[in-house]
Amino acid sequence: MHRRTLLGAGGALAVTLAAGLPLPLWARERGASTLVTARIPGADQDVPVIGIGTARRYADPQSAADFDALRATIARFVELGGQVIDTAPSYGRAEAVVGQLVEELGVRDRLFLATKVGVSSRAEGLAEIERSFANLRTQRIDLIAVHNLRDVDNQLDILRDLKAAGRIRALGATTSFERQHADFEAMMRRQKLDVIQIDYALDNRKAAERILPLAREQGLAVMINLPFGRGRLFEATKGRPLPDWAAEFGAATWAQFFLKYIVSHPAGPIAIPGTAQVRYAEDNLGAARPPLPDEALRRRMEALVDAL
Repeated sequence: MHRRTLLGAGGALAVTLAAGLPLPLWARERGASTLVTARIPGADQDVPVIGIGTARRYADPQSAADFDALRATIARFVELGGQVIDTAPSYGRAEAVVGQLVEELGVRDRLFLATKVGVSSRAEGLAEIERSFANLRTQRIDLIAVHNLRDVDNQLDILRDLKAAGRIRALGATTSFERQHADFEAMMRRQKLDVIQIDYALDNRKAAERILPLAREQGLAVMINLPFGRGRLFEATKGRPLPDWAAEFGAATWAQFFLKYIVSHPAGPIAIPGTAQVRYAEDNLGAARPPLPDEALRRRMEALVDAL
């Protein structure tokens, strides 16, 4: 179900309830409802708007129990319809851990695997990318993005060659630092990309001023890192009940509240929260189920968080 069919769905649900009409299928059977999707240009694929981020949590599992928890998380994520897993060579052993678990589960063809290249020269880039193929145990990577603008022009040249050769499906660039936003915007204007990844959260909305509108104008897919504001949002709302009006857009938890704000932006972002437990995979993917907040509800969400 594409995002454009969902804007205003919360209002439509309210009208349905008021009229005493039967609830639509997505409202009656949330566990089986269609996930909201976004299109990845280049890959020419629609993917659910909630993925898995692997920084820190997948960096260095030690025990069999650690691996079991991560394996179960990915298995449940795929079972629920999730597809996007995002990693990077700089995330410790995360690439290799993801590659091992995906191979063990036999779910490579059901996933959209994204990684990054973050080095300072062409030779280093070629070497790091080949290690990523080996770590992820795949012949084709769905997306590789230049990490935090590092040697961005040279690395994008490499990625274009790989895309032309069919070894990757899409290419892009990332940042997770507001101080890089101006340079990131300039890069977007001079380079042809398929995907951008940027920091954005309910309490960190700078990307919405220029970066997200530009991505929408250029027809780029958008991935969002740090969707919980480095944990600040959970700290700010700790012990506080969800507002009653969160039910208007189907948010049952604070995590869903924060994620639904992100994925309802008109640029159509894909949020990639760190997810290393089954219960979090289930909770987070709940944010990909309709309805999504409309513009009025988004403003109300901002006001609530700003007042904390």
